[in-house]
Amino acid sequence: MKRFRGASFPIIIFVIIALVIMVYGNLNSPTVMKYSDFRKELDEGNVKNIIVKTLDADVILEKASGKFLADYRYNISFLSQESFINLLDKAFDEGKISDYTIEKKSTPPWWLELFPVFAMVILFVFFWVFFIQQSQGGSGNRVMSFGKSRARMANEDKMKKRFSDVAGADEEKEELEEIVEFLKEPKKYVELGARIPKGVLLVGPPGTGKTLLAKAVAGEAGTPFFSISGSDFVEMFVGVGASRVRDLFEQAKKNAPSIVFIDEIDAVGRHRGAGLGGGHDEREQTLNQLLVEMDGFGVNEGVIILAATNRPDILDPALMRPGRFDRQIVVNYPDIKGREEILMVHSKNKPLSDDVDLKDVAKTTPGFTGADLENLLNEAALLAARRNLKEITMAEIKEANYKVVMGPEKKSRVISDKEKKLTAYHEAGHAITIRVISSTDKVDRVTIIPSGRGAGGFTSYKPDEDRHYTTKGQLIEQIVVSLGGRAAEELMLGEISTGAFSDLKKANTTARNMITKYGMSDNLSNLVFGDENDEVFIGKSYAHARNYSEEVSAKIDAEVKEIIESCYNKAKEILTEHKDKLEDVTRALLEKERIEADEFEDIFKNGYNPSADEIPSEENPAGDKPSEDALEGDSSAENKPAEDTPTGEIPAEDTQLEETPSEETPSEETPSEE
Repeated sequence: MKRFRGASFPIIIFVIIALVIMVYGNLNSPTVMKYSDFRKELDEGNVKNIIVKTLDADVILEKASGKFLADYRYNISFLSQESFINLLDKAFDEGKISDYTIEKKSTPPWWLELFPVFAMVILFVFFWVFFIQQSQGGSGNRVMSFGKSRARMANEDKMKKRFSDVAGADEEKEELEEIVEFLKEPKKYVELGARIPKGVLLVGPPGTGKTLLAKAVAGEAGTPFFSISGSDFVEMFVGVGASRVRDLFEQAKKNAPSIVFIDEIDAVGRHRGAGLGGGHDEREQTLNQLLVEMDGFGVNEGVIILAATNRPDILDPALMRPGRFDRQIVVNYPDIKGREEILMVHSKNKPLSDDVDLKDVAKTTPGFTGADLENLLNEAALLAARRNLKEITMAEIKEANYKVVMGPEKKSRVISDKEKKLTAYHEAGHAITIRVISSTDKVDRVTIIPSGRGAGGFTSYKPDEDRHYTTKGQLIEQIVVSLGGRAAEELMLGEISTGAFSDLKKANTTARNMITKYGMSDNLSNLVFGDENDEVFIGKSYAHARNYSEEVSAKIDAEVKEIIESCYNKAKEILTEHKDKLEDVTRALLEKERIEADEFEDIFKNGYNPSADEIPSEENPAGDKPSEDALEGDSSAENKPAEDTPTGEIPAEDTQLEETPSEETPSEETPSEE
């Protein structure tokens, strides 16, 4: 923006000067008078003075006449000066004018007439070159430097990140520290015949700290560090990407030993192929040049390539081979110990209350990345500031956790008592099935308050520990829990709603994965069906053929159906057996709208003793304790769901938001289970 302003300032000045000259010239130029009007004024003897030029004349009138003013200069044109002078002589003889003047115009040299044209051309070229220089960075040799690399060399004073600022990635830091040490003391490795990896590829999900590790390397290395994004190589001009790759490596070699960091390398390193069009791809040419440069290093040139991507599956195999990227470092989701360390790093500048236990926070955030945890603490700090607190308490952190996962609570949304009752039964069904069947998970919160992401309520639960593998029994438990909400609706209200859409979707996906991916079928055991590489990219196959027959497909569908029906019956069996507890939890939700872990456990063990004041309803405006029949529901119209049925996952007024799961547990998204 500063460059644009600097370049536009002289142009604005130039335009203002030109406008002033034009306006000034127009102000000084005489007003045009028709020749017929002049003859009329001349015949009436109203002309005071005339200055005759080559083919025009300036006329000043003696007095005002009609639309013409006195003592004001007007300009008239004529075809012949000689005829015009004869007319003036005749008028002079008749006494209509007292005198006139013939202006003798000297002819300027030809170069003086062409000077304004040359001046304008020179000014135009000057301002154009100046503008290009400013937009390209100010150096004159970069006016047409499209092929120059846009890599930025890190300033040592600004690179303040160190390995101590990176938490939850001890093994990853250890491998990168080895590279930094080689750059500082190469003799130690060369004497043993070792060579440092020519390239290191950081692979991992978004937000796990790949770029942060690269910044830490830049801060620790003490050598020139060039950083560039993969998208900076390719432009609209053919050949620019390859030229920029060459220029980047030339700069790196001149400053060796050095490190080149390419962020999001999948933008330029995608798998090569003919694609759908079959034409030449500029990105492919750029990749070819990158491959040549990476494999063309000498042993002691001291240039190391560091790259990051979260899509290693689409990178070209030639880019991944040893000799280019010798080492691949997987930066994965942090475990509970890593999450605690990350929370400690991000809480250094935040005042925490004594009741904050970062270990407990780490336990309730499985599947969170470093970026998620930083955002969690930031949201907690914002909540504390909004409440005018001096410290961040555990309540703010817990609320921020749910806000990050599910969005802010929509307490102002108006929901009828019937809809609220259905939502309460749905969420209570999830909570009871978790409490009874799950061997590893505990209920953390149950709420029927709508959330910002479209859920009409949700039940969250946390695992006792991080899981990297999931057994068949645990998957069955997950399906039973997912179907608990639908089972509670049918059991207590005699009707089902659309609210279980995402529950059914998750349950069916889990059941199908058990059969097709995990080999957990009774009839098709230890067999895997389908292709893992389901994405279709230009340069790869346009379509994937199914690797199993229609008969096997029918067997898979039958197995999935059997699992779903069995788990649904199990959920109904659990809720029927614990029907009194289901009613207690539902009654508590209707009164309080939100139940925390300790309170839920107390209700499950000891029942619920409601206060004297209950939530008012249409049938009970005074807020009296609802009857057993009102909670259990019957076949009457008042107990049937309304047309826009609310659910444990969606608001009643917007059924398009059904895909938000009712129970949110990050632990179900661990990489080992995907």
